[in-house]
Amino acid sequence: MAAVKMYTTAVCPYCSRAKQLLKSKGVTQIEEIRIDTDPAAREQMMSSTGRRTVPQIFIGATHVGGCDDLMALDARGGLLPLLQAA
Repeated sequence: MAAVKMYTTAVCPYCSRAKQLLKSKGVTQIEEIRIDTDPAAREQMMSSTGRRTVPQIFIGATHVGGCDDLMALDARGGLLPLLQAA
């Protein structure tokens, strides 16, 4: 299973929804990077994704995007192959 990294904040319903979807697909470990407590992490997220909102989800080296992007990827059948690629 590919490594999953997610930029999050403490109170974020979209982050929770994304985590639930990933766990339902068999993901047991998500590296969470809290940008609300780490300004440097926020800057890193914005420079690597070009986005300011959370969650920002990476599966392996692939930037999936936010929660809606993750849901769309799953809906078109791309999430499981990406998770299983590594």
